[in-house]
Amino acid sequence: MLKFKPRRVNFEDGRTPVMSNQEIDEFAEAVLADYNSELLKKPGKIDMEDFVEYYIKADVIFKDIYYEDPTKPIRALTILNDGKIKIFDRDNNCVSYTDVPARAVVIDNEVTEKGKEGIELFSGLHEAGHIILHWDVFVDKYGNPYEKNDDEFASVICCQRSTIENINFSGNRTLYDWQEHQADYFAAAISMPNRTFRPFVTQILRENKIYKGSIMLKPNTYSGILADELLPQYISDTYGVSKRAARIKLRKCGYVYSINDIKL
Repeated sequence: MLKFKPRRVNFEDGRTPVMSNQEIDEFAEAVLADYNSELLKKPGKIDMEDFVEYYIKADVIFKDIYYEDPTKPIRALTILNDGKIKIFDRDNNCVSYTDVPARAVVIDNEVTEKGKEGIELFSGLHEAGHIILHWDVFVDKYGNPYEKNDDEFASVICCQRSTIENINFSGNRTLYDWQEHQADYFAAAISMPNRTFRPFVTQILRENKIYKGSIMLKPNTYSGILADELLPQYISDTYGVSKRAARIKLRKCGYVYSINDIKL
């Protein structure tokens, strides 16, 4: 696995990387070149479980993750050390506990439902982003979490549904927010690398006689349907991501914009 070495770290904890989106894009492409260079030659879907299990040497586990606050459902966890996590036992309709190993990705079973394959892929790659970019933020050189639980429970990075497929959020950010943004942007960068994504989108736009390189979200027009439905669907079918992830990437790269983006 290609080792991540941050150029700068946040002064608050001395460990969280300070990275621009461009730096994450460049590092993600370097990882892909090391893992499977074919993914940089033509558009295609990355095998999330193969990448996590065989490239970054982490287990992928699917469970019904239990969360205390129903307004903040948890989609995935990164496990930092051996221990237990809370899960929901559907058979007995109660809270239960299960042992999980260190360096594991636990994904909520909710994403295994039909039609959510793209969310499953992105969730796994989001947690992979935490392991690759943030392992040294949370775990010391001896393999011990900096903030280890005193009991039998595992220390985890807990990712809510609202933080996955959300690379476009902005505003004042805590260290947690920055870590979540970096992991989510990494997931987008490695599932839709710019080296294939930009030519792919540009070609689709040209085939639809759009030569200026971007398209406006305009309701009740063909260009609006292309921007919000057809183009995201092409990307979803090709890269295996959800249409939501595709829409965010399109906006982030400047291919799709709304009238509110225009500065007068």
